Amino acid sequence: MDRRKFMAGCMAGSLGLPLLAQAGEAEAQAGLSKIIFPFAAGAGGDTLCRLIAQEMAPVLQRTIVVENRTGGDGLIGIKAVKGASPDGSMVLVTTGPTMYLLPMVETAPSFDTAKDFLPVSLLARFEFAVVIGPGIDAADFNGFVAWLKAHPDKTSFGVPSNGTIPHFMGSKLEKDLGIPLTRVPYRGSAPILNDIIGGHISFGITTLADALPQHRAKGVKIVAVSSAERSPFAPDVPTLKESGIDLVADAWYGMWLPAGSPPEFASKLGAAASAALAKPEVKEKLTAIGLIPVGSNTDGLSKELAANTAFWQPIVKATGYKIEN
Repeated sequence: MDRRKFMAGCMAGSLGLPLLAQAGEAEAQAGLSKIIFPFAAGAGGDTLCRLIAQEMAPVLQRTIVVENRTGGDGLIGIKAVKGASPDGSMVLVTTGPTMYLLPMVETAPSFDTAKDFLPVSLLARFEFAVVIGPGIDAADFNGFVAWLKAHPDKTSFGVPSNGTIPHFMGSKLEKDLGIPLTRVPYRGSAPILNDIIGGHISFGITTLADALPQHRAKGVKIVAVSSAERSPFAPDVPTLKESGIDLVADAWYGMWLPAGSPPEFASKLGAAASAALAKPEVKEKLTAIGLIPVGSNTDGLSKELAANTAFWQPIVKATGYKIEN
């Protein structure tokens, strides 16, 4: 599988950070200058980076810039921070799935998240949705499952790319429902939604934020969301768990430092990020683009990563999916 096709669709602790670094952390704090975001400018994750950089700069008494190092489905930026000096001059912000799925699906993993990086903070969550076309006579997810069983020749579904959370959500649904499904990879959400509306595929699994405008315009219908609880963006739509499917599959953005960075600095950096995410004006701007601010300490990010890895590893392994590198 061409790496460029991987994760194309893949398109927040404690507060009160002191203004001055303690002895032993001064070099790291003084050196912070770049947030590396391994995807293109303009999307939700890039906005998240720029908002927290602006808020963290005066707290850390340092100008912080966001640098988009794109390529390799996030790998270029990840490698840049992996190889950086552990002096606080570079910090990585990327999606959780990038950090746990890439090592699972590469034939020779390019990095080990636990060994190569120091976790800082879980920043914000985003959700996925199961989306069906307007011509399907189903009021909810269970009604749609009944429709699929009655139409075994119409089980094609779209995902933003192969190797993404939507890809493996589809594999999980296929197993749990006992219905053979045909996955169709696209490049992003827009063409999926167009083909659902046009009746070319029966349903899609993509980000909730991307599907909401067409759902509200009744061009498509969202029948389930992947989060643990109902989304604040679509409170009328049940979760998959409410619909009888044991699957929680939201995604998130996290912050990491290179391995070897001072743990005390990681804690202070995470506190600064969490304080930024707790500000009402920041929350408002992020929720407007479909992100749910979180903010956590180092342990919070570590636990989230471990839980996601444990959940998805057997699912990914069972599919046999791999990409050459």
